[in-house]
Amino acid sequence: MILWGFLASLGAGLMTGVGALPVLFGREITRRTNDMMLGFAAGVMISASFFSLILPGIEEGEAIYGTTVAAALLAATGIALGALAVAGINRWVPHEHFVTGPEGADPGALSKLWLFILAITIHNFPEGMAVGIGFGGGDVTNGMSLATGIGLQNAPEGLAVAVALRGQGYGRLRSVWYATLTGLVEPIGGLIGVAAVSVSVYVLPVGLTFAAGAMLFIISHEIIPETHRHGHQNRATTGLLVGLILMMFLDVTLG
Repeated sequence: MILWGFLASLGAGLMTGVGALPVLFGREITRRTNDMMLGFAAGVMISASFFSLILPGIEEGEAIYGTTVAAALLAATGIALGALAVAGINRWVPHEHFVTGPEGADPGALSKLWLFILAITIHNFPEGMAVGIGFGGGDVTNGMSLATGIGLQNAPEGLAVAVALRGQGYGRLRSVWYATLTGLVEPIGGLIGVAAVSVSVYVLPVGLTFAAGAMLFIISHEIIPETHRHGHQNRATTGLLVGLILMMFLDVTLG
């Protein structure tokens, strides 16, 4: 399961580089298309959070502790802890968003390149951890569903990163390479997630909902506000619904 979790999160992370490949051929995307793609990514993550993380986390909690109330309280705790963890990282780790600018502790202390990389790392690490935790419970279908969905949403994210780096003056190859590197943090998160859950079955309910809380914080704090900033909220909402429905379908059919 540890090997499965690592390889699946690696595959999902590499989709960031696959999504960035059009930059090599000079393809430009409009702001409204970019917002729709980010909306799609948000929809995939919302659906994955509930269908592949929160609901299985509650089911595991019921199986371990024997009561629905205990499972629900454990899920609530995991969601809150996951959101607080990413909020803390967002507050204290210096990084820079493509539109809102620098955030975190003394962002001026690092180069713009590393600020960009750290910003994307904050986004990608919980996703890789979610894939690893999905495999850590021994459920290959749930892990594959998560890996597929997160890989799908990583492709438009990788393109958005590469296009933004091109806008900052980086060459095409470097833009694709750096976008790919930002996705390679996912197998690290996947390895940590699957290893932690494999140590003790009692970690699984909290681990699943922790990963969900981390992703939900990112969706609300970063992705959705970004897609609504330029007046393309209708397209962004359409993308979100398409992503949510697609991930739901994948989860139900693969599971």
